[in-house]
Amino acid sequence: MAVDKRLEGLLDLVVNQGGSDVHLYVGGPPVFRVSGSLIPIAKYPALTNDETEAMLKSIVPPERWGTFLQNQTIDLSYAHGPDARFRVNGYRVQGTTALALRLVPRDIHTFSELNLPSILETFSQREQGFFLCVGPVGHGKSTTLAAMIERINTSRAEHILTIEDPVEYLFTPKKSLIHQREIHIDAPDFRTALQSAFREDVDVIMVGEMRDFETISSAVTASETGHLVLSTLHTNNAAQTIDRIIDMFPAEQQAQVRVQLAGSLIGIFSQRLVPRISGGLIPAYELLINNNAISTLIRDARTHEISAVIQTSSQEGMIDMDRSLADLMHRGEITVEHAYEHSMDPKTFERYL
Repeated sequence: MAVDKRLEGLLDLVVNQGGSDVHLYVGGPPVFRVSGSLIPIAKYPALTNDETEAMLKSIVPPERWGTFLQNQTIDLSYAHGPDARFRVNGYRVQGTTALALRLVPRDIHTFSELNLPSILETFSQREQGFFLCVGPVGHGKSTTLAAMIERINTSRAEHILTIEDPVEYLFTPKKSLIHQREIHIDAPDFRTALQSAFREDVDVIMVGEMRDFETISSAVTASETGHLVLSTLHTNNAAQTIDRIIDMFPAEQQAQVRVQLAGSLIGIFSQRLVPRISGGLIPAYELLINNNAISTLIRDARTHEISAVIQTSSQEGMIDMDRSLADLMHRGEITVEHAYEHSMDPKTFERYL
């Protein structure tokens, strides 16, 4: 089935306007997200259900359309021309079909091009361990992990496996061998794909998202057995991330998981994309590095003390979100209003002013 012409026109438009997302729903015009703001495209009439369903059906492989009808939601990737890829979610809203499409840039940028701290280079060169990139949806976690994978690809001869739903950035093997597996196409779920990685002579594993304790358990085991494992979680900061991981496990397993996590975790990077005064977005971030003090807090279930350790450990390379926001404000990159909006603790932030 040919791709819907109206959908193709909208994707051309969002690419040309430098947008990041397209929202299509019944009863309103298409909506783009540009530099973090939602903008209705008023020149288009309100969409009907027949139109949104035709748009989605035109890009879903025929063998997966039944899955959408059964589950009322579907994730996939879509290549729009030679230079653009979109991560697509189709879903139902009060019985009608809606789409959310996110533009995945073709080029994989370096840490400096993304305004990310150079210390991420250190984690990309580790031989083993568990590294997490966390934050809300749409704040650049996948882009940061892609930069880390590409740094490994250009500097080390490793076998890299990515497990994604769907595949986003496409990597071209350089020094490394790279295999990218997509859930529902190459494997039924994250847990199965991750467990099979133990038999595939893999050095580096990137898991698109940690969705259940079985996946996290397999990832922690992989990081304990000589693999570098990178992944994401939708959490706000390092302390919350550790609590979320522990809480996913049954109560009788949590003590053991704390011990495993204390030993295998190498770092947690939390980021937010903040509107830039000059236009576009710039990341603010928190970085936890798992040293002896952090490891002890994890084992002893004292995660509420982690933020204080991060704030007082900048000499070791740790980065506090409020300090990062204050630095951006002092450099004239962001407004004080936007800094306050993203602050983890306004009182702490004010101390940096």
